[in-house]
Amino acid sequence: MKHAQFSVDYPDRLVHPLQRGMMRDSPVDRAELLMWSPTADATTLFWFDGDRDAADALVSGVDSLVRAHFVEGAEGTYGFLHQRDYEFADPLLGVIADSRVIFLPPVVFHATGSVRFEAVGEVSALSAFYDDIAALGDLTVERVQPFDRRRSPSQLTDRQRAALETAVSTGYYEIPREGSVADVADALDCSTSTAGELLRKAEATVLREFVGSG
Repeated sequence: MKHAQFSVDYPDRLVHPLQRGMMRDSPVDRAELLMWSPTADATTLFWFDGDRDAADALVSGVDSLVRAHFVEGAEGTYGFLHQRDYEFADPLLGVIADSRVIFLPPVVFHATGSVRFEAVGEVSALSAFYDDIAALGDLTVERVQPFDRRRSPSQLTDRQRAALETAVSTGYYEIPREGSVADVADALDCSTSTAGELLRKAEATVLREFVGSG
């Protein structure tokens, strides 16, 4: 069994309506589809890297939306969305339905147009899925590794990765320490408390991955 991470850019006709709104004029640069309902109704939990108003304005442009509830967090906004339809394009849904792989959350939508997602399956099944998706968009395989059921599928967010990279470049992890959380906050244009939280969450994710990999 293999665990693969993909990134794909679809032509406009296959872009999800929510991502199309991000690509046009939304302050939201990243939206993560964290969970989805196993039932017929399209109930999802999203995370948006913007405030409540930005998230609300973005999802209001999705025609199938029935209702939404938002909860603001330190780094962004969670959205519980109830829709009549998931609104993924039919050709894409056809490939997903015919595939012999399983998909792991999150599905990450970027305002640049790229979509990042992860899938698990046998090598032959992943290869066939790659061929089918590559026929629909510009597909890149970012990582392939053995599947470990104990490993969390969570990945660093763009902001967490930026915080770590900034901390390294400013000497925060040097011995003796040359940089500070305030330096990271200045570089990211955020508060010191937000920078500290970004670093703590990023460090926790990296350490869990390291310990889990043995």
